[in-house]
Amino acid sequence: MDRPNSGSDFAFPSRWDSDSGPSVIERAGLPGDRGTRTRPDREKRSDSGALRGRDRSRTIYQGQDREYSLRDSEVRTLADVGKFRLVPTEDLTQFGYQGDRAHAEADIRNLRKHGLIEQRTMEGHSSYSTRVLTLTKEGHRLIQRAQLVSRQQATYQGFARPKEARHDAELYRLYHQVGREIELSGGKVRRVILDLELKKDLYQALARMRRDRDPAYERISIASRFDLKVVNDKIPIPDLRIEYEDQCLEVHRLDLEVATRDYRPQGIGEKAKAGFHVFARQQDHDKLRRVLDSQEITARIFAL
Repeated sequence: MDRPNSGSDFAFPSRWDSDSGPSVIERAGLPGDRGTRTRPDREKRSDSGALRGRDRSRTIYQGQDREYSLRDSEVRTLADVGKFRLVPTEDLTQFGYQGDRAHAEADIRNLRKHGLIEQRTMEGHSSYSTRVLTLTKEGHRLIQRAQLVSRQQATYQGFARPKEARHDAELYRLYHQVGREIELSGGKVRRVILDLELKKDLYQALARMRRDRDPAYERISIASRFDLKVVNDKIPIPDLRIEYEDQCLEVHRLDLEVATRDYRPQGIGEKAKAGFHVFARQQDHDKLRRVLDSQEITARIFAL
């Protein structure tokens, strides 16, 4: 089995701006020239604003007790929502439907009518959208039964607690922001790993630690197994891990963290020391920068 490498060699732009066009790639310092770089087929498909709009045929999928007639665009939406547990409708429209609001809303209505997704409003959410989507139990069963995602990709159903939900709502946007750079540099995303999955596997490994060995050594050994580090006797876990292949089919991992001004100073310091790439909304940058400076940590904060 191939062992992924850490993504520390991936060159991030110093400032992310989804509207800045080609200059994002040039600032990233990625190899090759924009004029000669060949995009992967998946990127070519996603460039077409009419991608999902052209998709009018339907396929029958067998659920546990009934059949579902779904367009490919609806299947992709189910997969996206399942992989990230919670997706804001505005972000789904922007990234999943290339801004085609009418098509996105039509698909969402149909999936809700079938009882496959649920929509809620997050009270107090100060970001760009308050409406978020998640899979129902039946929707989760369907993507597993019909194998709508790879066996290696974990999927989720149901809403998190409000505080967690507001934080998790940022991950889908972050994925598309970083995933686009990966694909433009010739890479291919294999899967996304949320902190839920990492925590589960890591805590199971820690529970099996050998008691006859030095705990500090055992903790370092276990952390290394997961491509993580021990910081202040803890093993920080990223919000999102992207596993991808480069042009040589070598597997890499990128560990990403979404930080807010509400982060405890010690917490954000530990995440930075662990080597995670820290992203934050522009209004939170100054405070987070002061926190890291006070701890003499030079990690960069990228714009979300």
